[in-house]
Amino acid sequence: MFLIVLIIYIVLLALVCLHVLYETRSSTKGIAYLLLCIFIPVFGMLFYLAFGINYWRKELYTKKTGQDQALLQELKRNSLAYTRASVNPQDIPDNDNAELATMLIKDLHSPLTRHNTLKLLLNGEEKFPELLLAIEKAKHHIHIEYYIYECDEIGTAIIDLLIRKASEGVHVRFIYDDFGSPSIKKKIEKRMREVGIEIYPFYKVHFYFLANRINYRNHRKIVVIDGQTGFVGGINVSDKYINNKKGQLYWRDTHLRIDGPGVYYLQYLFLTDWNFCCPTKLNPESLYFKQDTPITGDTLVQVVGSGPDSAQPLVLFSILQAIYLAKREILITTPYLIPGDNIIDALRIAASSGLSVKLLVPGKSDSRLVNGASKANYNDLLQAGVEIYLYQKGFIHAKTLVADGKLSVLGTANMDYRSFELNFEVNAIIYDKPFSENLRHIFFDDLAHASKIDAEDWYKRPFYITLSERIARLFSPCL
Repeated sequence: MFLIVLIIYIVLLALVCLHVLYETRSSTKGIAYLLLCIFIPVFGMLFYLAFGINYWRKELYTKKTGQDQALLQELKRNSLAYTRASVNPQDIPDNDNAELATMLIKDLHSPLTRHNTLKLLLNGEEKFPELLLAIEKAKHHIHIEYYIYECDEIGTAIIDLLIRKASEGVHVRFIYDDFGSPSIKKKIEKRMREVGIEIYPFYKVHFYFLANRINYRNHRKIVVIDGQTGFVGGINVSDKYINNKKGQLYWRDTHLRIDGPGVYYLQYLFLTDWNFCCPTKLNPESLYFKQDTPITGDTLVQVVGSGPDSAQPLVLFSILQAIYLAKREILITTPYLIPGDNIIDALRIAASSGLSVKLLVPGKSDSRLVNGASKANYNDLLQAGVEIYLYQKGFIHAKTLVADGKLSVLGTANMDYRSFELNFEVNAIIYDKPFSENLRHIFFDDLAHASKIDAEDWYKRPFYITLSERIARLFSPCL
C-alpha cells in the first residue's frame, strides 16, 4: 500500500514539476516553485496549485485586456488624442529622460501630459485633510479605488462625506480589493448602496484559503474627482497612517495630489477596473476627462499602470529605465526589497559606475519572511557600493525614486515580485526639477532617522542568520 501511494506521489510530483517548467515565465520563480515542491512534500505542491497557477489570469484577465483595449482606442480618438500634439519627450527639461517618456508613450500606453499642478503629501496627517477637502468640492463624480480601506475613524469620516455628496447628486463609484478590505462588506457596503453609491469588490473572493484569485490583488490607491483632481501613492485608508495617537507605531508614507491632465490616465485605469468588476459599464465621456480646466501649472507628468492583465510589465520597465538613465544619483525608498535580479543588477551596475545609490528600507519589516528575503540581497548591493539605510523612527511604507534631482517616481508599487508581476499597480512619473529636489530633501530628512549599514559588520554576521536569509530568498518569488 505504501509503495502504491509513493508511486502516485512521485507521478504527481513529476507532473507538477513539468507544469512549473512549462508555465512559469520567470526562471527564478520557477526554481523557487520547484524547490518548494521537491523539498516540502505535499504542502509544496498544494501551495503551487493554489497560488502558482494562473487559472483566472487566462480566463478572466484576457477578457479584461480586450475591454481595456477597446476603451483605450476610444481615449485615443477622443479625450487623450491632444496630448501627442501638445507635448512630446523633447519637451522634458535637459532631455535626460526622453527615452523613458518615449517608451511609455508608445501606442499611448501612458501619455505625457503638461500643465499639471502637484502637491506632495506626507503621511496621513497631510493626505486625508487634502482628500476630504477635494471630495467636499466635487460637483459631478467621485471615483475611489483602494487596496486597504478600514472602517475606523478616518474611514468612517470619508464614507460619511461620500454619502452626503451622493445625496447632493454627485455620482460616487467605489472599488475595493476584497482581500485587502474585508471590513467594508461587513459594515458599510449596504449603507452606501442605500444612498445610491455604486460599490463593488474588484475581484470577489469566496474562500480565502483555497482561492487562487487572492494571489492577484488590486494594490492601487486611486481617487479621481470631476476628471480634474487625482490622488495616488502609498497611503491606504486607515487610522494607522495618521500619527496622532501616543504610543502608536509611527507610519511614514508618501502620497501625491495631481490637478490637470495627468489625472486622465488615473481615470482611464479606474474605468478599466470598473468595467472589469461592475455590471454597469462606463464609457470615456468628456465629463470624465475635463479639458476646460484652468491652467495653473506646467509640470510634466506620466502615469503608468500594469498588472496581470498587462502585455508588458510597464511599472517594472519604467523603474529599470529610470535607473539606467541616471547619471549621478539614485535615491530609492521602499518597504520591501525583493525585486528580482534585473533591479538588483541595475543598481549594482549604477553604483559600480560611480553613481551615488542610496536605499532606504525599514529597520523592522511587518513580515519576518519578507524581511529575511530582502536582507539576502544586501550583500551584493553593499559590495557594489550601494548605501543601505534602515529606518528607525517607525515603519517606512513610502514607494519613491528620485534620479539626479530631476526625475521622480511615486506610487503604489513596492520593489518586489508581487508588485511587478502579480498586483495591479500604478505609479506617477514626474519630470520636474523643483518637485524632484523637494522629494530629494525629504529623502535626506528621512535618513536622519535611519542607521546606515556598515558593510564590514554586515559581512561578519553569524552563519545561522545569513543561512536563514538565503533560504528565505529562494522563496521570494512566491511571497
